[in-house]
Amino acid sequence: MSAPSSAHSRQLVLHLYATATYDCSYLEAHEARSQVVVPGNEIDTEVYAQLIEKGFRRSGQTIYRPWCDHCSACIPLRIPADAFHPDRSQRRAWKHHGTLAATVLPLHFSEEHYALYRRYQHARHAGGSMDVDDPQEYRDFILASPVHSVLVEFREGDILRMVALVDVLPRALSAVYTFYDDIPHAAYGTYAVLWQIAHARATGKAHVYLGYWIEECRKMRYKTRFQPCEILRESSWERAMLHSQ
Repeated sequence: MSAPSSAHSRQLVLHLYATATYDCSYLEAHEARSQVVVPGNEIDTEVYAQLIEKGFRRSGQTIYRPWCDHCSACIPLRIPADAFHPDRSQRRAWKHHGTLAATVLPLHFSEEHYALYRRYQHARHAGGSMDVDDPQEYRDFILASPVHSVLVEFREGDILRMVALVDVLPRALSAVYTFYDDIPHAAYGTYAVLWQIAHARATGKAHVYLGYWIEECRKMRYKTRFQPCEILRESSWERAMLHSQ
């Protein structure tokens, strides 16, 4: 597999390898495998923009796509920014959190960000592997990126409520990870996606990538509420109206 790299003005040769099987994080009693791109640390924003259109995703500096032996449940999903229409609950979330001040920042370590990240993991993923991430693991996951990435702070006055990690690609944004205060009746996660769609429109980006959607996974149900959306099937993006179980 090869792709042009504008940063080096040369043809970058990429290799793909399949990992060993591991327990699936999304479907119980399922085993998963990934196909990983190497060398991941030499991939730049232009090359990654091509890879994400082919269904790849990144976690830190690892660029991968699902490559399971007997399962094809993970479906890449993106939102066409100009075609998106919020539903009633999304309009409420946009209005309810409209006083949040958003600031786009370069990747950097912040004790305030890390403390919010730890609170989020304890509240949302207690007992999981990320619940005990130390500062270096946080850096590797959030701050290590081979592409153009930014942190978006959302503050209510002086209080940090949410941080979104976003990849800025030539024609799209990619929502990598978002962490926020666990407050009853808040809809911070929804607001973060709505903000990214609005920012994509304002900056001339065609799509916002939301990663993978799995119909049977309750954690991913929120993605089906952003309509219309597009999914990748057999190397072709197609418009879809999705519903989760």
